[in-house]
Amino acid sequence: MSDEEYEKIGNEDLTSLFKEINMLKKQHDNLLREQRMLSEGRDSNIRFTQEFKQRAVKMKKNLDEEEKKNEDAVKKEQEKLEGIKQENRKLKEEIWSMEQKLRTMDEDNKSLRQQTEVSTAVPEKKVVFNGDVANGAHALSFDMKPRIVFPMEGGTALITFEEEEVAEKILALREHVVALGDCSIAVQAEPVRFLVPVGVEMDTQVCPQRILVSDLPKKMSVEKILDKLEIHFSKGRNGGGEVEDIDMLEDSGNVVVAFVDSTIAKGLTDKQIHEVEIEKGKKHKVKVTPFLNGSITLLKTCNITCKKTVLLTGIPDIMEQDNLQDQLEIHFQKTNNSGGEVDAIIYNPQGRKTLALFEEDAPKDE
Repeated sequence: MSDEEYEKIGNEDLTSLFKEINMLKKQHDNLLREQRMLSEGRDSNIRFTQEFKQRAVKMKKNLDEEEKKNEDAVKKEQEKLEGIKQENRKLKEEIWSMEQKLRTMDEDNKSLRQQTEVSTAVPEKKVVFNGDVANGAHALSFDMKPRIVFPMEGGTALITFEEEEVAEKILALREHVVALGDCSIAVQAEPVRFLVPVGVEMDTQVCPQRILVSDLPKKMSVEKILDKLEIHFSKGRNGGGEVEDIDMLEDSGNVVVAFVDSTIAKGLTDKQIHEVEIEKGKKHKVKVTPFLNGSITLLKTCNITCKKTVLLTGIPDIMEQDNLQDQLEIHFQKTNNSGGEVDAIIYNPQGRKTLALFEEDAPKDE
C-alpha cells in the first residue's frame, strides 16, 4: 500500500475515534444528569421521611398522653372511654399507614428514571377586548396564549377604553343614563373578570411513532405541503416508512407525521435536517424533531380583572343593533359623561349569544 493510502486510513480511524469520543461524552453527560435527578429525588425522600417520622413521634406522644387521661377517668366516664379507644385505634391505623408509605417511597423513587417532568411558568399577561368575536369550533380550542373567550349574555355590551383611568371612572359611577334622542336608558357598569392559568406542570414522553416537522415554507398551500412531506417520508431511501397519518398544527404551522412502524421516527429525528423536494427541482431544508406526548399534572389559576374593558348590563332592545352600539360609543366617548377615547365596543342584543375574544394588551409601540 502507498503512503497516501495509509494516511487516508489513519485519518478515517481518527475521525471514527473522535465520533466515538463525542458519543461517549454525551452518554457521560446523560449519566451525570440522571445521577443528579436521582440524588435530588433521594434527598427529597429523606426530607419527607424525616417529616413523617416527626409526625409519627408527635402523634404517638399524644396517644400516650390521651391514654393516661383515659385511665384516670375510666371509673367516672366509662361510656366516653369506649369512644376514645375507637379514636385511638383510628389514629394507630393512620400511623401504620404512614409507616407503610415510608417503606414504599424507595420503590417509588425507582420510577423517577422513567419519567420526564416539564414545569413551565406561565407569565402574567394583560388582556384586552379588541372587538373580535368567535364562532363554532374556534371558540372551543384550548390555547395557552393570552386569548380568552368571554360568553356575552343578551342585553350587554363590552367597551374598551384607551386609558385605564377612564374605565375606573366608569366603574366608580356604576349606573349611567344614556340619551337616545327623545328617550334615555339606564345601564350598569361592571368589571370584567377572568379565571386564567398562571402555572402548568406536565409529564411528557417522546412518542415513538410520530415526528414534528418545522421550518416549512410559508407561501404554499397546506395540502401541497402535506402531500410532498408524505411522499418524502414514505420512501425508505429517505429513512422513512409507511405513513399512517399526517396533519398540520394550525397554531404553529408545523406538521406531525405518524408512521405505522415505531422504529422509523428515531432515525429521522437523529438526522434532524432533511432536504425535501417541495417544488419540482427545488429542495427545501426542514427540521425534524421528536414529538412529545404529555398530560397536565398540575394547573394553577388565578382571577384577574381587565383594566381597560367595562361590561355594560341592563341594555333594553329598543333599536337596531348597530344604531344602539353607535349611541353607546358616542355617550362613553364624551368627557362630561366621565368617558374617553374608545378602542373597541360590541353590543349583544337580548336573546342573542356572542363570544368576545380577549387578547394580550401589548404596548402601543409593539
